[in-house]
Amino acid sequence: MLSSLTYAQDKNVKLPPNWFNLDLVTSGFYGISTQKAYDLLLKDKKPKQKVIVAVIDGGVDPTHEDLKSVLWTNKKEIAGNGIDDDGNGYVDDIHGWNFIGSKKGNLQYDNLELVRLLRIYKPKYQSTTNLTPLDSTQKEEFRLYKKMVGDFGKKYEDASNQFAVIFAIKKVLDSVATIHKKQIPSLEDVNGYKPDDELEEQVVSIIRKGSREDGSFEKFYKNIMDGYEQYSDMLKYNLNPKYDERAQLVGDDYANSYEKNYGNNDVAGPDAKHGTHVSGIIGADRTNGLGIMGVANNVSIMAIRVVPTGDERDKDVANGIRYAVDNGAKVINMSFGKGYKWDKKVVDDAVKYAEIKGVLLVHAAGNDNSNNDTGENYPNKYFDSPEAKAYNAAHKKMVKPDFEPPKPNSQYGAGMQQRPGGYSKTPLDKPVILDSLKYRLPHASNWIEVGASAYKDDETLKADFSNYGKYNVDVFAPGFLITSTVPGDKYDAFDGTSMASPVVAGLAALILTYHPNLKPFQVREIIMKSVSKVEHKVKYKNEKGDNVRVPFSDICVSGGIVNAYNALKLAENYK
Repeated sequence: MLSSLTYAQDKNVKLPPNWFNLDLVTSGFYGISTQKAYDLLLKDKKPKQKVIVAVIDGGVDPTHEDLKSVLWTNKKEIAGNGIDDDGNGYVDDIHGWNFIGSKKGNLQYDNLELVRLLRIYKPKYQSTTNLTPLDSTQKEEFRLYKKMVGDFGKKYEDASNQFAVIFAIKKVLDSVATIHKKQIPSLEDVNGYKPDDELEEQVVSIIRKGSREDGSFEKFYKNIMDGYEQYSDMLKYNLNPKYDERAQLVGDDYANSYEKNYGNNDVAGPDAKHGTHVSGIIGADRTNGLGIMGVANNVSIMAIRVVPTGDERDKDVANGIRYAVDNGAKVINMSFGKGYKWDKKVVDDAVKYAEIKGVLLVHAAGNDNSNNDTGENYPNKYFDSPEAKAYNAAHKKMVKPDFEPPKPNSQYGAGMQQRPGGYSKTPLDKPVILDSLKYRLPHASNWIEVGASAYKDDETLKADFSNYGKYNVDVFAPGFLITSTVPGDKYDAFDGTSMASPVVAGLAALILTYHPNLKPFQVREIIMKSVSKVEHKVKYKNEKGDNVRVPFSDICVSGGIVNAYNALKLAENYK
């Protein structure tokens, strides 16, 4: 529900704004030793090239004080003349392109891919039973449909329960504010409030506890308001099968996967917070004395908008990758993901195109504390090859029984009384046996998958929320309370693998800045071989919900945290 209740890491800690760039030995914070690299390795060296890093995201603020000097500018295009001067199919693409907009405006919200797929499959299979005669294709679609029905039920229940709890808290906070004629109440105001019933008494207790755990009432209040907006959007748009404004606001031929000339040049869009934050981590101006310092010192940030509030669409992701490659990007950051695919082939083709053209893709592993070795996470480095299809046909997963949502036990639903989002275990919930053959299936060599680490070198080093995978998450990087740029010349601290991925993208750009002849697979290898190895065990909750302590090498391929100093040292003598 709340950030204060979601993480084992202490959210009340005071971290240096640039902690992710610090060195563990000299500072005590498990950063990536960026500053050490600049001080000891790069001090007297001149950059050999400026590296374009594409940020495929939800939008980037092109006017931010700490980003405007590092923003990519298309010198072949004349701003504002309404002409496609460079003939690339995109009119006035000065700082990048927005694939989820048009002359009519911008698409801000979209469904989850799960909901879009249910919209297609439900009319076909809602009346189907296990006794209905089906051909092999229909059987596979029906199997997928049953899985989606269960997943949708769990997601909707979780969102409804979370929203009910947050709504109850917000209702009390709003009542206190009204009583005291304030826009935002204080903790003292809350303490003086006389609850109307037992439920409100419980809410007041939650507010007090949350304020302590978050470090202040102000932080707690912000978390509640952010959570209210998040879950309201989820129920109103992401999980609402009746919502679909793609055709109206984008206007492309969605059935044509390889159509590319659509969108507009508004790279900020209606909500550029996430993409602006990501961009600052990669390359915020290190010389202007403002805000923060990005990882890389000689980059241009290319803004490509494909991610709404909801799940990105495969066609837009593919076009975003191709646009970045065609316009000179050497590194692409992708801090997004989803649990279902619609048109993986078009994304696979774009990834292969980037691989051929020598472009590195850096992708966030996800924030569900899930095992990417056993779960689905898209996009990913694996191609839908004949080998993969044969493997999947031979290793079909059993589908859990159809989901039945529980009956709420109060007017606010079940969320106040139980841990939301869970479901009763069934005999089908058996441990998944990992088959290493799966991870040798055809895949991209230009792909790095990134998990998120915290600041302390102890058993809490794995950020609680971060996905993991012994075979499918390559490295970890700082992703906890990362301060970076947000729209309006402001700065804020966010958590997520979305923050860890740009740390690695910035490192890749930094390596290429001083070693321009390296190929993507070589940069990947350097980053992975130069990690700071974690020699102790870390704790997390596994798929069964059990607290476990495991070697760091059990949760990622490299067994460590990326390190800029080590990577640049290795790059100097890399052959």
